[in-house]
Amino acid sequence: MNKLFTQLLAVRNINEDFLHPKYENLSDPYNVPDIKKAVERIKNSINNQEKILIYGDYDVDGITASTLMEQTLILAGIPQQNIQIMLPDRFIDGYGMSPRLIERAKEQKINLVITVDCGSRNHSIIDELNKLNIDTIITDHHECDPTTPSAVATINPHRQDTPAPQLHSLAGVGVAFKLAQALVKANLIKNGQEKWLLDLVLIGTICDHMELTGENRILCYYGIKVLEKTRRKGLIELMRLAGTKQITSESIGFQIGPRLNASGRLTTATTSLNLLRTAKATESAMLASQLEQLNKDRRSAQRTALKEITERGITKDPVIVEAGKWHEGIIGIVAGRLVEQYQKPAFVLTEIDGDIYKGSGRSFGDFSLAEALNYVKDTIIGGGGHAGAAGVQVPKNKLNDFREQINKYYQNLNLKDQSRYLISHPDLTATSLKDFTRDFMAELRALEPFGPGNKEPIFQISGANIINQRRMGADGRHLRLDICDSQKNTLKLVSFNSPESWFTLDPSASYSFLIQPIENDFNGIRSVEARLIDVI
Repeated sequence: MNKLFTQLLAVRNINEDFLHPKYENLSDPYNVPDIKKAVERIKNSINNQEKILIYGDYDVDGITASTLMEQTLILAGIPQQNIQIMLPDRFIDGYGMSPRLIERAKEQKINLVITVDCGSRNHSIIDELNKLNIDTIITDHHECDPTTPSAVATINPHRQDTPAPQLHSLAGVGVAFKLAQALVKANLIKNGQEKWLLDLVLIGTICDHMELTGENRILCYYGIKVLEKTRRKGLIELMRLAGTKQITSESIGFQIGPRLNASGRLTTATTSLNLLRTAKATESAMLASQLEQLNKDRRSAQRTALKEITERGITKDPVIVEAGKWHEGIIGIVAGRLVEQYQKPAFVLTEIDGDIYKGSGRSFGDFSLAEALNYVKDTIIGGGGHAGAAGVQVPKNKLNDFREQINKYYQNLNLKDQSRYLISHPDLTATSLKDFTRDFMAELRALEPFGPGNKEPIFQISGANIINQRRMGADGRHLRLDICDSQKNTLKLVSFNSPESWFTLDPSASYSFLIQPIENDFNGIRSVEARLIDVI
């Protein structure tokens, strides 16, 4: 075992259970309240040949969970022709169960609605379905109200009566998988067949930024193995077009996820859903090509909005509030980029009609957007979310009031040194660049996937010299550095959208670099390089 990898395991206190988790150590699905009721209701659907409508969400978690739920029901004996899937439209329905669901269920003579990744707070919609004698099973992972809706079952690990706190970090697709496990235990699905669903669990969990410890560590560890040999023709074609060569958190988070998200951001998530469901090669190629183009369009719209905002000039306010006329599907990403670039919380709002702005906020540290929106409630139509991400609608004539009040609230908090939350800290210092070998990279992959709770390791290289540096990219915003240590070992570093100060580093000086090693594959030749995280 590589010395550097051994040190990393010690620093992170990683044991054998984390390195090689056992599938049988997944928690008993019956620890989740109401899951037994859901199994019994699904049994009735099987026996009575009922029609079922799966209602999901338009993000990657919702799309993967919808696909997983359909395949789970088919494995349990529900004919595919008796199953429908409905996804909300971001621009018409917003998040959660839409009133349009009621009309759809009534028209199609649906007997049972099963939600994935939503439903825990849609009491009124479920009441209306009950009036039509349409039952509902909720599978969700969002925060619950003290009183659950009047559904047959509300399967949500955030319920106060959930005895298994390790399940709190499940994504929506993870909760749906627990129902699949329960159906296996009830002998409705052959033992082992559910494992082929884990590629969907992996993608949804990573793209929803869930904690990758405990239950999720096991699910995603095996999810990588399944995705490496996935049978899904659409995913295979999507990864081919994206240039995915290895299944890692990076390839999922930056290649697969954005493409699956692109349709829900710009048009309708149905394109991505169909890609995951299709078994036809020609349809796979067509849908993957459409998502590839949508992702290019998304990046273009994102760049346009960022360029427009930065050219205006960012104010000195502690909270950035920018309004314009941009595509609604990219404003959350743009807000996140502003946070990264300016180290300030940010709201980006776009005009959705002549009198209203719809916005998305991103934050970090001790500044909670949910609490901030409550403070400025007199200046907004509505809004809500979490500490780090939130949505809002603002009347056009109250935009300045919103900006002033949100910044007043920030200043009243007297927060100190918030930038520390965005500073990267090394796991340990590498004494020699010679340690970053392909064998080391193979050992490092045993810790995949990386994400919250299992961050990708950062190493510090001290006293290194620059032997070559150059700008890259059409706009010259990317950087390539070649460095060497005191033993003359060398390593190539790359940085995208680099700070301007990095382009003027003194080649005659020594620096400490924070890096994340990566394996590069160029024309079939593999080599170890590194992502430059910071210069000290």
